[in-house]
Order: sequence, then structure tokens, then C-alpha cells
Amino acid sequence: MKVKKIPMRMCIACHEMKPKKEMLRIVKPKEGDVFIDFSGKAAGRGAYICDDPACIGKLKKQRLLNKTFSEDIPLSVYDAIEEAFFAKK
Repeated sequence: MKVKKIPMRMCIACHEMKPKKEMLRIVKPKEGDVFIDFSGKAAGRGAYICDDPACIGKLKKQRLLNKTFSEDIPLSVYDAIEEAFFAKK
């Protein structure tokens, strides 16, 4: 019997490895703004973050997406991500 391998991803805020299904994916499409991809299937460069308010707070405070996507991400995008996260909770 073959054991199915669980895909793991690292949180960009706390650097913990967790199963992909337990994490939120933040996507930067070729055109347009960065957003939370709740389906996990949107096209674009993805970064993963824990489904945890502490990590979401750290994301904005340290502007972690700027490093991840090597681009200046406006503060309004961080606010939108925060709103989408807390609206889902």
C-alpha cells in the first residue's frame, strides 16, 4: 500500500512547515493586485501563510510580501488581505 505524500509549505511569517491544506495562499497574478486565494488554484506566483491572526498581523507589520514577490506592495493590499482574512473567520 502506497502512503500518499502530504504537500508541505512554509509560512512566510513564522517559517513553520505545515500541510498545504491548512494554509492560506496569497497570489500575485501577472497583472493586477495581490489577493488571498481561498481556492488555492488561482494563476500566479503564490506565497503561503498560516491561517492565524498573529501571522496575518506580522505579514502587514513587516511588509513580508515585498520581500517574497521582490516588489513594492502597497499598504492597501495588506489591508485588503487582512479584511478578507477576518471576513472569512
